[in-house]
Amino acid sequence: MARRDLSGAVDFTVLEAMTGGMDEVTEEVLGLFAEQARMWSALLDASSEGWRDAVHTIRGAGAGIGAQALAEICAEVEHGEQAAAPAGLERVRTALDAALADVAAYRHELALRSLKG
Repeated sequence: MARRDLSGAVDFTVLEAMTGGMDEVTEEVLGLFAEQARMWSALLDASSEGWRDAVHTIRGAGAGIGAQALAEICAEVEHGEQAAAPAGLERVRTALDAALADVAAYRHELALRSLKG
């Protein structure tokens, strides 16, 4: 997986602007995003008491790296009705998976670039 595999789920220019284009910082932020996604995705279940907190956290983390579609879906679901939560949380998981695939491709590209010196 490499940059050519990006789907557009994440606009990395947002992150690059925040990190000043510093690859080490970009990698660290993307690693934190992936870790938060792993931790909070376990709560993306309507029967979980903390699902809204999980969606809120994923929303902010996604917005911070340029995953605008993920952030928008999270905002809708976070403020939606409990009855709509199962379908909404499935949308969050789908958008999160797309963002994570882009993050993996981008991180791979960063790793390759660091090997080239």
